[in-house]
Amino acid sequence: MDAFDEIYQENVGVVFKFLMSLTMDPDVAEELTQETMFHAFRNRDSFDGRSKISVWLCQIAKHRYFSFLKKEKRKISADLQEEKASNRDVADELIKHQDAMSLHRIVQHLENPYKEVFYLRFFGSLSYGQISELLEKNESWARVTYYRAKEKVKREFEQEQSP
Repeated sequence: MDAFDEIYQENVGVVFKFLMSLTMDPDVAEELTQETMFHAFRNRDSFDGRSKISVWLCQIAKHRYFSFLKKEKRKISADLQEEKASNRDVADELIKHQDAMSLHRIVQHLENPYKEVFYLRFFGSLSYGQISELLEKNESWARVTYYRAKEKVKREFEQEQSP
């Protein structure tokens, strides 16, 4: 145990710096450094001594990083699917309760850029990145504009429904 503690003290900085160069995020790098050192401790018998211990630890860190990326990719993919579903809900509800003409009429009366972004996102199924590129704005602008357009469509629909 004392030997590994010494290895930890001598190499934790190298592993952290290596992971910082990959992640550019100190919190993620710290978490992955701890995972790396724990994995190395559990598998210390597999170190064969053919390379420097720091190289072995950085190999483990690289594998931890790739695992992290896979998890993040799945999480982002799930978040995007959920977002797409929730974005569709508003218009789907409108279409269920009204006809498509009513939805188009409401959207047609939106001022630009809300109308344009709503059409591109909802009917064109473009991503926020694609919309921002097309309209030469940033992605945050596209998200906010679409959200505001969606809210305006909901309000218009509610006003039409009220007597």
